[in-house]
Amino acid sequence: MSNRLAIFDCDGTLVDSQHNICTAMQQGFVAAGLTPPSREATLNIVGLSLVEAMQALLPDADPDLHVALGDHYKRAFTDLRAGGLVHEPLFEGMADALDALDRAGWLLGVATGKSDRGLGLCLDHHGLKQRFATLQTADRHPSKPHPSMIHQAMADAGADPQSTVMIGDTSYDIAMAKAAGVTAIGVAWGYHRPAELYAEGADLVADHPSQLISMLEGLS
Repeated sequence: MSNRLAIFDCDGTLVDSQHNICTAMQQGFVAAGLTPPSREATLNIVGLSLVEAMQALLPDADPDLHVALGDHYKRAFTDLRAGGLVHEPLFEGMADALDALDRAGWLLGVATGKSDRGLGLCLDHHGLKQRFATLQTADRHPSKPHPSMIHQAMADAGADPQSTVMIGDTSYDIAMAKAAGVTAIGVAWGYHRPAELYAEGADLVADHPSQLISMLEGLS
């Protein structure tokens, strides 16, 4: 019998990191001598890997510029962290939701566009790293919505598509889940609207973390 696996996105699902992301994006574009994107445009690409995010923001730009902007963003984020200016609070109710899933026997995982280092620092800050059986990041996989992260998470956890759920706040999370053949649960507290999540094929959308345990147990 396969293990039951709940895979979470990080930014916009586990933690609210929009201020950090928007600030680093603004500073990165300014460093490149470009007009920064709007806050809405920036939040719309959260979840993509950096180069793919820059491609989405500037589709007509040279590929070398996409890479350079990704580097500027990483430097800006590193400077924010060094200055103690990175704030990634857990969403209200998320710690309790993770506890409830753990007690119910679900293995937990993360699939994120963050780097290994960024995810590790975030989870360590909240004392959560040891709670997760599998951690998948943009450092080792193609960008969402490619299903590679989910495939590896299932392999790590001894789960199959029928016993795996992807939980995320963006259409990229939902599309990744569908590409991997797993259940897709959207969350309404993140950066894409519920209508976008349903349009991408979300099976359910949670309005609050407290709903996750009943939704997942209802799938069993």
